[in-house]
Amino acid sequence: MNYIFRQKQLATLLRRGGFDALLVTHLPNVLYLCGFTGTAGVLLFQVSDRAHKATFYTDGRYDQQAHAEVKSAKVVVGKKAAFAEACEGAQKAKVRTLGFEADHLSYSAYKQIGMTVRGKTRIKPAAGLVEQLRLIKDGDEIGQIRASVLLAASLFQTALSVIKPGVAETQVAGELELQARRAGAEKMSFDTIVAAGPRSALPHGRASAQPIPPQGFIILDYGVILASYCSDMTRTVHAGAVSRSHRRMYEAVKEAQLASIAAVKPGVETGEVDRAGREVLKKAGFDAFFTHSTGHGVGIEVHEQPRLAKGQTQKLAPGMVVTIEPGIYIPEEGGVRIEDMVLVTETGHEVLTPTAKDLITL
Repeated sequence: MNYIFRQKQLATLLRRGGFDALLVTHLPNVLYLCGFTGTAGVLLFQVSDRAHKATFYTDGRYDQQAHAEVKSAKVVVGKKAAFAEACEGAQKAKVRTLGFEADHLSYSAYKQIGMTVRGKTRIKPAAGLVEQLRLIKDGDEIGQIRASVLLAASLFQTALSVIKPGVAETQVAGELELQARRAGAEKMSFDTIVAAGPRSALPHGRASAQPIPPQGFIILDYGVILASYCSDMTRTVHAGAVSRSHRRMYEAVKEAQLASIAAVKPGVETGEVDRAGREVLKKAGFDAFFTHSTGHGVGIEVHEQPRLAKGQTQKLAPGMVVTIEPGIYIPEEGGVRIEDMVLVTETGHEVLTPTAKDLITL
């Protein structure tokens, strides 16, 4: 990963915003800027007219890990908590305008900055600066995301082999997660969703103790983290014979997903991608049952910018990686969702998820 290039980009943003330094406290942003994967660390990032300086603060638990992982930053292992050490570092540097990640900092931590960094220093919120850089994935990131997507896709058959009437949803999730670990995943991107029968009408129906019923839809939504990068995919299968109404639901979602994918290309507003699929569902009479946005960015975090939803005006650009995941959720009946990860390319898009989308009956 090219941490120096990322830091230079951040330095440019900070200069434009009138900042002399930024306290980077959100751990995914720390990882993005210097490579640290632990759970306690703060990066103090300082800029001048022509240069920048990065200092990473952590505690003794992460001494060896920090020195092994952190790139393009000085490592300071302090006796106090990392945040306190970083604030003291900003005070000693006599920073004029100190930014903090307003979207990720607690009120108590904000007060601690004010009590530590005194004098003429101005403390100013700096929301979304690193996230702005993370929107566009570089070649190394895209390679890692591809590998994570392929690992997740390889587990789909594992899940199908476990699904049988009477088997608990948690057993399906557990086997899938076990095989993910055996295949090299660091962990799952989020709590695995296995929602069967009427529970498939829950958009975020985490695996429960409920047994798989003999009839109905089963939503499988999961992802893995591999080398710090996430994947996210959803497939819906059906237990027992498929009724005409259920097949119509499934085909409507599939058509909507393909329409939204077709809309993905540079310069298109994310709201337009959402609209493309939503109109398909409206024509089929299911628009009232599509209750969430069409998708989101994926990278170091499983939910990143951009957001693909109604009214969103952000334009897609090459290097963005997004999900496309329309759904139908009918209470007490069941639900369908199909989700792929899609890379925005210079000329259009590339679907990264290789798993077929034809309805599978078990």
